[in-house]
Amino acid sequence: MAKHSLVIVESPAKAKTIGKYLGKDFEVKACMGHLRDLPKSVLGVDLEHDFEPVYKPIKGKEDIISDLKKSAKAADTVYLATDPDREGEAISWHLKQLLDLPDEKARRVTFNEITKKVVQESIQEPREIDQDLVDAQQARRILDRIVGYELSPLLWKKIRRGLSAGRVQSVATRMVDDRDREIEAFQPEEYWTLDAKLLGEEAKKIPFAARYHGKNGKKAELKSAEEVEAVVHETENAPFLVKTVKRTDKHRSPSPPFTTSTMQQEASRKLSMTPRRTMAIAQQLYEGVDIEGEGTVGLITYMRTDSLRLSEEALSSVRGFIQGRYGKDYCPAKPIHYKAKANAQDAHEAIRPSNVNWTPEQVKKDLTNEQYRLYRLIWSRFVACQMSNAVYDSVSVEVEAGGHSFRASSSSLKFSGYTAVYEEGKDEEKEEKESPLPALREGETLSLQGFSRDQHFTQPPAHYTDATLIRAMEEQGIGRPSTYAPTVSTILDREYVIKEGKYLRITNLGRVVTELMKDKFTDIADLHFTANMEERLDAVEEGKAPWRELLRGFYGDFDKNLQQAEKDLEGVRIKVPDEVSEEVCPECGRNLVVKSGRFGRFLACPGYPDCSFTMPLVVEMPGRCPKCGGRLMKRTGNSKKTGKQYTYYCCEHTTAREGAAKCDFMTWDVPVKDDCPECGHTMFKKAGRGYKRPFCINEACPNFLPEDKRGYPKKPASGEAAGEAAEGAAKAVEKEPEAAKKTAKKPAAKKAKAPAKKPATKKAAKAED
Repeated sequence: MAKHSLVIVESPAKAKTIGKYLGKDFEVKACMGHLRDLPKSVLGVDLEHDFEPVYKPIKGKEDIISDLKKSAKAADTVYLATDPDREGEAISWHLKQLLDLPDEKARRVTFNEITKKVVQESIQEPREIDQDLVDAQQARRILDRIVGYELSPLLWKKIRRGLSAGRVQSVATRMVDDRDREIEAFQPEEYWTLDAKLLGEEAKKIPFAARYHGKNGKKAELKSAEEVEAVVHETENAPFLVKTVKRTDKHRSPSPPFTTSTMQQEASRKLSMTPRRTMAIAQQLYEGVDIEGEGTVGLITYMRTDSLRLSEEALSSVRGFIQGRYGKDYCPAKPIHYKAKANAQDAHEAIRPSNVNWTPEQVKKDLTNEQYRLYRLIWSRFVACQMSNAVYDSVSVEVEAGGHSFRASSSSLKFSGYTAVYEEGKDEEKEEKESPLPALREGETLSLQGFSRDQHFTQPPAHYTDATLIRAMEEQGIGRPSTYAPTVSTILDREYVIKEGKYLRITNLGRVVTELMKDKFTDIADLHFTANMEERLDAVEEGKAPWRELLRGFYGDFDKNLQQAEKDLEGVRIKVPDEVSEEVCPECGRNLVVKSGRFGRFLACPGYPDCSFTMPLVVEMPGRCPKCGGRLMKRTGNSKKTGKQYTYYCCEHTTAREGAAKCDFMTWDVPVKDDCPECGHTMFKKAGRGYKRPFCINEACPNFLPEDKRGYPKKPASGEAAGEAAEGAAKAVEKEPEAAKKTAKKPAAKKAKAPAKKPATKKAAKAED
């Protein structure tokens, strides 16, 4: 009689893909993630008995547990095939305990990629559950549960109900706060640039600009207009001579393949995907997608990794692909190996396509738009990482005049190399473009055409974005690949941090909570302590440290700090300052403040209940209203038909309140900071990512661009959308006063009671990282 085996994975998509590869003797079922966990209603950790966790079956999953028990009982062997990381190992361990599987019946298998070859090979080489991995996950889970369930009630009592603190989220919030404080404290310094406009002696006279570098061979910075004029005075009548002309080949190397962190960063920069969305789409690509002619296949390798390692099989395959498609010049003599960072776990390969021959163009018709864009990003990065360097023909020129030196440089692409496939995105879009230089020779005399003087001021560091915060967390050792996305999502959901455009900004609430954490819980809010804790968790995973010992070392100081904080803050209620906007209440003249309601953040009059005026939160844009000269605002609304959010731009005097509109200007086009050189009106550009050429919407201007030529798809009922926008804004205004009233009445009516020795209520479940 043939042996019957049960394979348990996490998701139905994964089960479908794997089931296709294993045949009729294998039954593949999905457990839908964790089936057993710490209970939500209580702490679930016995602190008096050496941090013994109390695990319970998760409510609502009784039918899944019953079905798996029945299938496991009938099977000869049960393969626990959850994800190949700490969390996956823990799920397998919980399944073994929950299904009461004996050691000889339970087998652990992992798949770094879900392809027929790997699945069939892995099932032939099962192993025991790695208890060190399980213990590391338990230690993290219990650590985060203790911090979340014991700290959060303190925040509820002293600041506001519904708040949370967490071992990683608190540090991430502090990082945003520290950056914002650095920006606020920044003192700009004046500096100047001086460009000499020069012309060579050659027949084809091409003017070029050389920037001031310094005097007598030493670099000098121009700090004032007086210093600029002194240089001009000393050089304007002196001969300009070409001192050196250097021509070199500059090589640029490709970026390494993706890790979890770099994939999230690049998806944020290039695809405008949040880290959470990126991981959700990557999970779909890993678990399996129906591809015509192939069936259900996993398109990428496991997407939670900090490794840059690539298998020899993958390297051989991609090198063959590069030579076949791009030619031998594009494939280096030897495979390129990348070294992982010092604190990397290096448990899995880097993220790459399962089969490089499945090009994005081939599979596009079988993928959603998001799946295609992310797969193309991963595929392109992987192929490029094994291609030859890009080579640039670089020319640098130094010009001397009156003891002062001016420099100019330019470069042009000589050999595309890896850039034929992929170039890494940049966090800051501003990049100076170099103009080509004319043919110059050393000793040549140049004629001065004039000077260009520009005043500048040093700029503060940029606010964090999703991408740069994740990069900073990785560099500081805060969190691990599986925690980056949920951490960023958590601090946004709690409104400790808000997103303005692509930039993250601390809120007053986030600042108050961070101050409390820094004052009373120094370790938890400390970057070095949190990074050190990650290293200690890694030591548990490697079998070098007992997990209970790690918890003992942490809890002693934490409990003392908690008791001291309770004592210090007895009878104290910390007020979160209102976030005051520049918008003025049209009914009473007060400055509106930012409030949060069930429809999100909105502006409200601080004079409530005497004045109940509210309006949607708006973002001021550059430029002026072409109709009345007022400020231009960015607003959002929701479509009645599709439910999707849309963005439009209107005058500050355009309001949804009946009878109060002073100006009816509204457009889908984005206002830009530049004025039209012909008529002086504000210019606009087409909405959407990437560079768009600005145009003028003044019909009397020579630069006017008609609406049908602005590049938007034609819509039969163009007025309907605009009307919907106004109607949506009106409804938002109508609903918000109700939300404001409910919010305002609650604190006055009831004072929130915080539990004394039972801090962990059902709401506290949200407090964990």
